[in-house]
Amino acid sequence: MAAFTNLIIKPQNLCSTTKLNTPFSWGYNPKLQSFFPTKPKISLPPLFIAKAAATTSNVKNGSVGGGAAKAKEEDKVQHIHTVAEFEAALREAKQKLVVVEYAASHSKQSSKMYPFMVNLSKTCNDVVFLLVMGDESEETRELCRKEKIDKVPHFSFYKNMEKIHDEEGIGPDMLEGDVLYYGDNHSGVVQLHNREDVEKLIADHKADQKLIVLDVGLKHCGPCVKVYPTVLKLSKQMDNAVFARMNGDENDSCMQFLKDMEVIEVPTFLFIRDGEICGRYVGSGRGELIGEILRYQGVRVTY
Repeated sequence: MAAFTNLIIKPQNLCSTTKLNTPFSWGYNPKLQSFFPTKPKISLPPLFIAKAAATTSNVKNGSVGGGAAKAKEEDKVQHIHTVAEFEAALREAKQKLVVVEYAASHSKQSSKMYPFMVNLSKTCNDVVFLLVMGDESEETRELCRKEKIDKVPHFSFYKNMEKIHDEEGIGPDMLEGDVLYYGDNHSGVVQLHNREDVEKLIADHKADQKLIVLDVGLKHCGPCVKVYPTVLKLSKQMDNAVFARMNGDENDSCMQFLKDMEVIEVPTFLFIRDGEICGRYVGSGRGELIGEILRYQGVRVTY
């Protein structure tokens, strides 16, 4: 593998990357997770006690947050009413990403987020979406206690029946970013799981001289999630470039690759052409990333 040129472009916003606590320690600084603006978190009453019997009837009729979003036949969001249904849904999903929204009938923010989850369920065919109304019944309250949910809306992400990510107080843009980041397995972005995958990708494109854009991040990195929808869109729009992604904390091989590449902040984008690494961009700025890709493709870019 060729050595890096000493080209590091610093992002303008200091919070646009997640800095590893110590070189190659594979942790991240929780303070940097505040990179995304979040709405106020709404506390639930003890054990999600429903405000009135009429509210529970609204939930059973398919409404969320007092009727703001009624379930329709074409909705692909599965409403969960018991612990057994929840566990069965996780088993049936197998390797698919499962996104669970925990909501409450009195929560206005839950009401606002549900329609966005419905829209995602119609476009993300490889993702399973579940809705749990915490104040619907004693069974759903028990499920929320079991999953340690005390604020809504709360989104949990599962794969192979294991929880891989949690979010609270997020908006539609971040929900979409999370779904793409953790569930986008069949996109135009090549998923790399070890150093051998990287070397094969470089060898495959050495002859066609396409620019390889390698997005290096971590599994639980806010800025990495934020920029990934841009990476996905560019992979569909730029025919003369190849986009790939690696999570450095996926396994020992990925960890060693990041050490060899001297990556100390994520996301880091490595630019590779003709089998050689010609530069890098560190940050999550959409415009800056596009500008760097164009620059390494020989397009003159002025800032």
